[in-house]
Amino acid sequence: MENGHKSDFRKSCIKRLEFESRFSKIYKNKKIVKKLYTFIKNYRAKTVLLYVPMGIEVDVKPLINTLRREKIDVYVPYMVDDSFKVVKYRLPLKTKKFGIKEPNNSHFKGKRIDVAIVPVVGIDGLCKRIGFGKGMYDRFFYRLEYKPCIVFTQLKLCKTPEILSNDYDIQADYIITN
Repeated sequence: MENGHKSDFRKSCIKRLEFESRFSKIYKNKKIVKKLYTFIKNYRAKTVLLYVPMGIEVDVKPLINTLRREKIDVYVPYMVDDSFKVVKYRLPLKTKKFGIKEPNNSHFKGKRIDVAIVPVVGIDGLCKRIGFGKGMYDRFFYRLEYKPCIVFTQLKLCKTPEILSNDYDIQADYIITN
């Protein structure tokens, strides 16, 4: 894998995602969130790792609210050093490093995550994640002592048949997009 090529692929995917019109994003968000909800319910997940979305990512905030109303435990990343830990989703959210919003730090009670919904910038030929290039999700899942069901999500599929990933990059069990 040539690192420059991975970087070029990442940049082209980000441009495609930024180009999406506001109307298109709203429509695609609703459709994808509905698919994610159906997946989580069919999987019978009791604990779900989601994320607080940034502009080019699927807006999962309505899904977070729905799952919380249904008494499903929702956790989100909280950045720590070179990775993150999971914390229970709750308000208020504060903007932190890289412009990412997070709830306050809390202690994770050790519940196992059943399903992890992970945003992607792109996907390579092995269905491995191309993210923003910081490696936080890769380190988190590598250090986790078990493997939850990993679902990649993206507003507009940006996939290459080429293998751009490293051995440590995380791989999807499922991909849900428009």
